[in-house]
Amino acid sequence: MRFKFIPLYRLIRHALPVVMLFSLLPVGFGESLSVANATALQPVNSDASTQARELYSYLLSISGEKIITGQHDYLESPDELSNRVQEISHSYVGVHGYEMGAISGQSAATEAAQRKNVVDSAIRWSRSGGIVTMTFHEALPGRPLTWANVQAKVSQTEFNKYVTPGTAQYNLLIADLDKVAVSLKQLRDAGVPVLWRPYHEMNGDWFWWGNKNNFNQLWNIMYDRMVNTHQLNNLLWVWSPNAPNSYTFPYTPKYPGDDKVDILAVDIYNNDFKQSHYEGLLELAQNKPIAIGEHGEMPSSEVLQTQPKWVYSMTWGKMLTENNTTDQIQEYMDDSRSLNRDDVKNGLAAVQQPGADVPTLPDKGQSEPIPAPPVVIVPPSPAPPSVPDMVYANGLRGEYFNNMNLEGSAALTRTDSKLDYNWRAAAADVKVNADRFSVRWTGKIKPQYSETYTFTTISDDGIRVWVDGKLIIDSWFKQSWTERKGSITLQAGKMVDLKIEYYDEYGDAMARLMWESQHEAKAVVPGNALFLP
Repeated sequence: MRFKFIPLYRLIRHALPVVMLFSLLPVGFGESLSVANATALQPVNSDASTQARELYSYLLSISGEKIITGQHDYLESPDELSNRVQEISHSYVGVHGYEMGAISGQSAATEAAQRKNVVDSAIRWSRSGGIVTMTFHEALPGRPLTWANVQAKVSQTEFNKYVTPGTAQYNLLIADLDKVAVSLKQLRDAGVPVLWRPYHEMNGDWFWWGNKNNFNQLWNIMYDRMVNTHQLNNLLWVWSPNAPNSYTFPYTPKYPGDDKVDILAVDIYNNDFKQSHYEGLLELAQNKPIAIGEHGEMPSSEVLQTQPKWVYSMTWGKMLTENNTTDQIQEYMDDSRSLNRDDVKNGLAAVQQPGADVPTLPDKGQSEPIPAPPVVIVPPSPAPPSVPDMVYANGLRGEYFNNMNLEGSAALTRTDSKLDYNWRAAAADVKVNADRFSVRWTGKIKPQYSETYTFTTISDDGIRVWVDGKLIIDSWFKQSWTERKGSITLQAGKMVDLKIEYYDEYGDAMARLMWESQHEAKAVVPGNALFLP
């Protein structure tokens, strides 16, 4: 650890929020956190902003007492699921998770526009009293922005080139970091503190940065670039491994060190809330705050009681409703230990320094769900008049089989509004196996334009697609989050048959169907273009 001289005025400025905090706490609160420990615990960046210090003090103040609720949203739709929690529970979560990584084959221009939408939402969220956290699924630098390149298989020798200054790979990495820093600077300049959570689940081997013996070099490069080059003093650094289970490794070898981490989090799926995961992280953290960086299933009231030191937890994306019932969501939000956005707003106000300099920006508010930004599409020419279609219901018919070969009677038949599923290791339904299952989706699809459409699947494992009776994607074998493409010319307004078959063997399961054309931006095929057979 390096030591450096800190002027007296800086020590006073940094200690003041903590002194004020403890003057506001009730008698007996120190049983969960001593004044001495709280005073010693400051952000690892000695130049951290006032807002970042206040947020850190607040997280320390609730450790052992309360947990802040959280929800992750995707880059393409940064408010969809946090709004969904509010619709179900009538309360906003306290921590809103955002994504900075592009994984759907976006162009650089689309990536920049989507990041701008994220920044705008995060500023509104912070103005409304909530906490912002950000994840960065970085594609392997220099490669297209796809999920397959986030999960690129990189040898230790090749990884070394990305963390060695002067190499072409290192320069590509720095260019990526400089690009994402542009968005983080906008948040800094707006006075928004960010729980910055890069290179997560590094103790597994599914991301290009995962399970490398010199992972800490990558972490240190990002830390140095963001803090010392870009002066991103609004960041609190969140280190977030996966829970150490049968397919991951222990926490400690991948820990960057106490001088580079503010908060230790762990990603937990499949209800794997083992006490050993909690206690192991707590021991490594010493007195630093700990959190659940991601989870599929929401922690139960029993978990919150027996593991009281979690300061926040965050449900991952669409697992909100895929892995949790409405009752479970309501119970999580209403638990006596849970804090929502209004609670956080009041808590942060209690630790705010008088006269703190918070930039003034137009406050659009967020008391109502934020609509997605409008997409304006100019068609090449209007579709020709035609005889009105028969009335069809939207969606696809999904037949789920408890075998990998679509054999026998379906265990479940239902209408799926679109094909965009990431079950990971969970089951699609209580009637369906979590492993060794298959699905056949059938229906019709109606394009908006007369032109060639390229269909893209991302799947884990096998998938094949027929459009208008033609097999355009045939990838019927075990694979991990692999992207496949096939093209076909379609006529505007004309329905054609669509069939997709999928199987999962073991482990993670996911299936996504996207399309694009000259005038149709690449996206998941929307429900209003799909019709039951």
